[in-house]
Amino acid sequence: MTETTSTEKKTRKKLAIHWQILIGIGLGVIFGIVMTKFIPYEQWSPYIKWAGDMFLRGLNMIVIPLVFSSIALGVAGMGDSKALGRIAGKTFAFYIVTTLIAATIGLFLVNLVKPGVGADLKLTENVTELAGTQVSFIDQIVNIVPANIFEALSTGNLLSIIFFAIIFGFFINMVDQKQQTTLKDILQAVYDVIMKITLFIIKLAPYGVFAIVANVVGKQAGDTRALLDIAGSLGIFVLIVWGGLLLHGGIVLPTLVRVLGKANPWKHISKVSTALLTAFSTCSSGAALPFNIKQTQECGVSSRIASFALPLGATVNMNGTALYECVAAIFIAQAYGVDLTIMQQIILVLTSLMAAIGAAGIPMAGMVMLTIVLNVVGLPLEGIGLVLAVEQLCDMPRTMINTYGDTCGAVIVARSEGEELTI
Repeated sequence: MTETTSTEKKTRKKLAIHWQILIGIGLGVIFGIVMTKFIPYEQWSPYIKWAGDMFLRGLNMIVIPLVFSSIALGVAGMGDSKALGRIAGKTFAFYIVTTLIAATIGLFLVNLVKPGVGADLKLTENVTELAGTQVSFIDQIVNIVPANIFEALSTGNLLSIIFFAIIFGFFINMVDQKQQTTLKDILQAVYDVIMKITLFIIKLAPYGVFAIVANVVGKQAGDTRALLDIAGSLGIFVLIVWGGLLLHGGIVLPTLVRVLGKANPWKHISKVSTALLTAFSTCSSGAALPFNIKQTQECGVSSRIASFALPLGATVNMNGTALYECVAAIFIAQAYGVDLTIMQQIILVLTSLMAAIGAAGIPMAGMVMLTIVLNVVGLPLEGIGLVLAVEQLCDMPRTMINTYGDTCGAVIVARSEGEELTI
């Protein structure tokens, strides 16, 4: 009996977090439907909703210190690459441009198809204040620079915090070496502590998601058509994400490899296939990095470029994730009946780009980054529960595209430096 119990405990421990979340989602759907059949939604909802609210508040709690410490550390770390000079500039420029292209593709597709329209969650009262808080383009740009960083921290002005973190990280490298080390050590310590808290909150995700989904489904349980509309909209959402990733990874990046890298993109993909499949199956760019470095070097890229461009890419280059974040945010806005202005959508793209700088190493980075993006444009965090139902389906391909974008950058930079490629 004791051995069996021990085995069962080990099995439970080995259950991956995404499977736990999927179970939580499934149970939430069942609970919401069944409970509403016997007890009015308004009576049972308060006893469940608090768990989802606490989970979302926990995510909100870690966002500011996580964003500041991770982005400042990421930017400060890039200062060490100045010795590479020209190579660093080319690599970073490629990653920024391709991430912006990916996010733009996502915005175009989600605005064209509008998958969230029809999945009305009947919660627009939570976001009606958005219509009255629109500000001009110039004002939004000016407001990115915080007049008072402590006010920005206390009010949760993430764009200002991200801007200050980038500036702070950049100028860390301008002080003497001893002070650089001290500041980086402090930031690293803060980041490590916040990561411990993040891991703890992530462990609670199955319970929080259960409560969120049960609440959303219970609210709609009396309307079968509404539930079917939500399920159908999620299916279209997944197709848009996959379609956008296919467009970016199957056309945009190979074209850049062909035109700028003067290489055969299909031979390139074949050479790095192990790295891409590892990224796809593990949902981890970090797990794929050793394979990516080895196989990119087999394409003829020198060690000096591969060993710099690929780890940097695993840190700041998230083509697939940026595309996903933009599609998810617009999808959630559509589901809540909120029309985001062009300026707000541009801010979504820029926020996805900046958040990617510090997203490496964050467990379930997609969820944490989505929290940041939704905060920036004032959308309800409850919408995360909606897209978490299909998170795993989107996570695998977007991680693969993230990894593919890294090796494409290395190949193109190597060619620009006059290196002879074997592809």
